Amino acid sequence: MGVIGVGMMGSNHARVYHELEETELVAVCDVNEERAREIARRYGANWYTDHEKMLREEELDGVSVCVPTKYHADVAVDALEAGVHVLVEKPIADTVENALRIIEAAEEHGLKLAVGHIERFNPSVIKAKEVISRGDVGDIVVMSAKRVGPYPPRIRDVGVIVDLAVHDIDVMMYLTESDVVEVYAAAGSAIVRTREDYAEIMLKFEGDPTGLIEVNWLTPYKERRLEVTGREAILEVQYIDQELRMMDEEGVKVFNIEREEPLKIELRDFAEAILEDREPVVDGTTGLKVLRTAIAALESVERNEPVSLED
Repeated sequence: MGVIGVGMMGSNHARVYHELEETELVAVCDVNEERAREIARRYGANWYTDHEKMLREEELDGVSVCVPTKYHADVAVDALEAGVHVLVEKPIADTVENALRIIEAAEEHGLKLAVGHIERFNPSVIKAKEVISRGDVGDIVVMSAKRVGPYPPRIRDVGVIVDLAVHDIDVMMYLTESDVVEVYAAAGSAIVRTREDYAEIMLKFEGDPTGLIEVNWLTPYKERRLEVTGREAILEVQYIDQELRMMDEEGVKVFNIEREEPLKIELRDFAEAILEDREPVVDGTTGLKVLRTAIAALESVERNEPVSLED
């Protein structure tokens, strides 16, 4: 495996590929030569500053694309055209058109395409899905997510909706097994003048469920929580602590969850998809649906009205 872009997230991809039994990290690439050298030295890999050179010179099965969002499409398509399976960090791309470019390249070359929606692999979310699928919660009526914290120091090329809200959009779609049909959002900039740093997003799903997502870079503490209200019970997911509670008429049940790093589960799934010739858990189509929803939320903010996602 290789990693293109070894900033904060990419360096974690490199570490996990180095640690997993299923994978061997052989190369990393970053435009910052010092950073590329450092990560390569740490994990015994080759280093590059030009991803195209790395794709030519290394015999890679797969790569993680962890560059800034606006470069996702160009780099991912380069990798796919070089015959390499791709996991692209979330969001899949900066525009729907670029997302489609990546998906079409993967299909054209018969390669795996995974999108790094990491919360899908959080053990508390996996358990929540299991409980919902068993029917313990009943039909989902309302979901409410809170994903807040301080402004992160790393440089960004997207606002809080595309950076943070996409996590909860994806999880809500996963738990309800339905697509978003309408979005209404309000957002603004309190600290970051060039893009939104807080938002409230209302989602209407196929059928009955609705979802409310609160995201910001303004809160001095980090909170990552999801509440799912069904006709029979309520589930509370704590993403950071990997905890799951269910509340119903009989009381409160706390589930026993074996903690594991979500990134390890995600990258293991990508590796197994390649080894077993199957689709990864989060594929390009899912990534596209999440991106379309986030872009619709941005349109809703601009137009100050609900935006329909129905064709």
